[in-house]
This record gives sequence, C-alpha cells and structure tokens, in this order.
Amino acid sequence: MENNMNYGDDYKYIPTTSVGSGVGIEVLPDLYCFTVQIVNVMLVGNSKDDFVLIDAGMPGSANDIIAAVEDRFGSNSLPKAIILTHGHFDHVGAIIDLVKHWKVPVYAHEIELPFLTGKMSYPEPDPTVEGGMVAKMSPMFPNEPINLGNRVQTLPQDNSVPHMPGFRWIHTPGHSPGHVSLFRDEDKTLIAGDAFITVKQDSLYKVFTQEQEINGPPRYLTPDWKAAKESVIKLQALKPAVAVTGHGLPMSGQLLADSLEKLVREFDSLAVPDYGKFVNKDLH
Repeated sequence: MENNMNYGDDYKYIPTTSVGSGVGIEVLPDLYCFTVQIVNVMLVGNSKDDFVLIDAGMPGSANDIIAAVEDRFGSNSLPKAIILTHGHFDHVGAIIDLVKHWKVPVYAHEIELPFLTGKMSYPEPDPTVEGGMVAKMSPMFPNEPINLGNRVQTLPQDNSVPHMPGFRWIHTPGHSPGHVSLFRDEDKTLIAGDAFITVKQDSLYKVFTQEQEINGPPRYLTPDWKAAKESVIKLQALKPAVAVTGHGLPMSGQLLADSLEKLVREFDSLAVPDYGKFVNKDLH
C-alpha cells in the first residue's frame, strides 16, 4: 500500500551541489544521464512509451527528475519502472515521491531489499576516512532505511532487467551488499552505479567542479573493500565501450579503457583509503 511507504526519520535535503546539477547529457540515442546536485540518474530507452529510470536522485529532487523526464519524452511521460543500483540516500532520495506520482514498480537486488523495506540500516558513514570535506560532512547524510513496502520487487533471477531488453544486471557488491551494475553486451554499454565513479567524490572541490578522473566507490560509505575491488575487476573484464556512473561525467573509448585498467592495477593505492573504520589492512 502506498500509505505504508516512508522515508527514514533522518531524511532531509542535503545542501551540496555541482556545476553539472540540472544538466542532461545524451550519452547514446537511448541513454540519457541527468545530474541532480551531485548524483546522476539515467533514462534508458528512446520512446516515451518505453523507457526506464535508473536510480532516484537526492532527497527533495522529485520535481527536478519529473521535469527532466518530461523534457526528454514530453509531458505526462512516465517510465515503465525504476531500477535501483543500490539504496543509499543519494540514489533513492526521491523514490517514494516518484512512485506515488507515476505508480510504477521498483526493482533492486534481493540482498538490497532489507535497506529498502525499513528492516535494516546501512553502516554509518565514516567521517574519519582518508579523503576530503565530503567525507567529513558524511555524518549529516540520511542513513536510516526507507520503506517501499510491496512496491519494490526483486530483480529477475536470470539476470535480465525489466523493460531493458539487451541489458543484464551484474552483482557488484562492496559499496553496498546488493549493489548492481547494468551491462548491454551488444554495444558494451555499462551503467556502473557506484561500483566505480568518474569524480573524486570525497573532495568537495572536485565534486563541485566535476573534474573527471576514475575512482573507486565513495570512500566514506564503502564497508567492504575486498568485494569492491573484485567488482571493479569484474566490470573491467567486460571491456565496456561507454560507462555512466553514479557520480561524475560519462566516460568512453580509450580513456575509459585506460582508466579502468589503471584502477584495477592500482586499486589498493587509488581507491582504498589509507585509514578509516572500513579499511581491511590485508588489502595493502
């Protein structure tokens, strides 16, 4: 029931932004990336009657996301479904408002469901982790689970993605237990979520300027670095031609190939922080 859906008690607007906020990029004819403050949402499909939304932005961003959808596909357009890469606050910030507005189903990995049905909180962010000002700000980020009730469903066991023909979901844990990335084999298009990102998310300056550089997942909220490394290795092995990530600009071609190869080769020094409560010293 819609009335049973609710955000956590700590749900609130987060006053951080970037120069990319409000900007949409057509990455491919059927892949559109729209930035909400500091996070990306994606529209997959090229028809107003057949597209999906990937992730759901920052708290309070529902109107911005609806406007971006209608700018792209016309007034009163609505997606077939919302697919979540994971359930952190900046990827589900507008999810309940969007579900109420559009009345569409939501899909996520089975392991992520407790965080989306009010049963379990993610670990508290680590403000002590090596990194910049965003990490220091992380205790103010919403952490309590949202509750989507029966509006969230498990992604199909056969790794297909509802209403996204040609794509398959890949379990890429580390940043969260049920994190998924989406991959289309035909043209090697990757929607990576936060498995890796293309901006140094811990640096407030680089978040604001959106300076492009490949990175592992955000340091202040990645509890399993061993799994995170394995996930990056798994994605690099796919040899993606283009990648859209949860934070930062889309990346493609030789730059993407070289950057991912370097990230895999130097993951322990580039991605894993030197200190912090989630750091497994065995990685170094």
